Amino acid sequence: MRLEIISPEGLVFEGEVSSISVPGMYSAFTILKNHAPIISSLSEGKVVYVLMDGKENELFVNGGFVEVGNNVVTICIEKSIEQ
Repeated sequence: MRLEIISPEGLVFEGEVSSISVPGMYSAFTILKNHAPIISSLSEGKVVYVLMDGKENELFVNGGFVEVGNNVVTICIEKSIEQ
């Protein structure tokens, strides 16, 4: 599935991934291929996405939202948190 992570500063990531875990407003959840369409607010926490080669990447965010539809996941973040 295709993942796009964008922030007010610009494009953070764009590419094919096998799974994405996000800090939903009420609880964390994981998005896999063919996930049902959804729009959800994000709280402060960690976005974890697994590339097609199995490499896992993490991004700490302080809020935003995620939209899922037709195997395209768009995550709009307010700002990434430096770690």
